[in-house]
Amino acid sequence: MLLCFGFLLGGCSQKPKAELNVYNWGDYIDESILKDFEQKYNIKVNYDTFSTNEDMYIKIKSGSNNYDVAIPSDYMIEKMKKEDMLEKIDLANIPNFKNVDERFKHLAYDPHNEYSIPYMWGTVGILYNKTMVKEPVDSWKILWDKKYSKQILMLDSQRDSIGITLKMLGYSLNTRNVAELEKAKQALIEQKPLVLAYVGDDVKDKMISGEAALAVVWSGDAIYMNRENPDLHFVVPKEGSNLWFDGMVIPKGSKHKKEAELFINYMCDSEVAFKNADYIGYSTPIPAAKAKLDPELQKNKIAYPDDKDLAKCEIFKDLGTFIKDYDRVWTEFKAEIE
Repeated sequence: MLLCFGFLLGGCSQKPKAELNVYNWGDYIDESILKDFEQKYNIKVNYDTFSTNEDMYIKIKSGSNNYDVAIPSDYMIEKMKKEDMLEKIDLANIPNFKNVDERFKHLAYDPHNEYSIPYMWGTVGILYNKTMVKEPVDSWKILWDKKYSKQILMLDSQRDSIGITLKMLGYSLNTRNVAELEKAKQALIEQKPLVLAYVGDDVKDKMISGEAALAVVWSGDAIYMNRENPDLHFVVPKEGSNLWFDGMVIPKGSKHKKEAELFINYMCDSEVAFKNADYIGYSTPIPAAKAKLDPELQKNKIAYPDDKDLAKCEIFKDLGTFIKDYDRVWTEFKAEIE
C-alpha cells in the first residue's frame, strides 16, 4: 500500500521542493504528523508500510524501491549495518537527538549512534481476555494448554514465534544451538491444533471483538487494544521475553538524505514525539514527550515497565549466517501446518 499525502499550504497548491520516501510498520505512526511535516517543510511524503523486518529487508536489499527513511528493529539494524545497507547519520543535522533518553543511546546494535535514531521500544507478551481466562497468566506455557484450543492467536513472525517458544523451553531467544531450535520447532508443531490463526495487525480486531482468549502481541498494540476493550490484560511471562527497540535509519543510496535527516530530527521533537506516542500507544524514548502523556499512561507498566520486570528479557541479536537455521526451522514448521 502506498499512501501519498498531497501537499497543502494555506489551501493553495504549491509544487513541493522535494519528496521523501518513508517505509514503516503498519499502524505505527500518527499520519497527521506526516501532513504537518509536509506543510512545514514543503516536502511531499510518500509513505509505505511493511509487516515484518524480513519483508522490509528483502525489499530494500532488492533495490526495487528507493526509500529514504526506514524503521526496522534492533537486530535488523545490526544486520543491515553489517551488510553496508545503511547511510551514516550526521548527528549535527539531528539537534533534537539531545531529547533522546541516555538509556536509549549507545545500544549494542548501534553502539556509536552512527546509523539509527530510536523511534519506539517495548516488549512482547501475552494479551488475554479476563472474561475467558480465569486462571493467573504468568507463563508462555498457557499457549500450549489444550483448554484454550482454537482460542489462541500467534504472531506470523519468524523471530517472534520461535523466540517466545525458545523462552518457554528455557532457552535464549538468540540461541545458536540446533538441538534447541529443533525442540522449538516440535513445540510449535504440537501447538498448531490449538491455534486459531497466525496473525499480524489483524490481531487487534480479533482480540478487541473477543474472537480469541489469548494472543502474542507487542506491548504498544496491547495498550491500544486495552483502550478499546478493558477486559484485555497484558503480561510479560516469568520465563522472560523480547525487549525490542525500533530505530529510524537511512538506507544506502537514499536520494534525499538531507530531507531524511530533517524528517528524523522532526520526529525527535518532543511535541511531535508526544503526539505520535499518544496516538499509537507505543513507548517513546523521549522523556519530554512521555511527560506530556496522560498520567495514567505514564504509569502504565505495559508501556513503561520497571527494570525488574525486564530482568529476564533479551534483545534480539543479528545471528549472521546462523539465521539460515531459523529460516529452515520456520519453513519446516510452516510446511507441517499447511
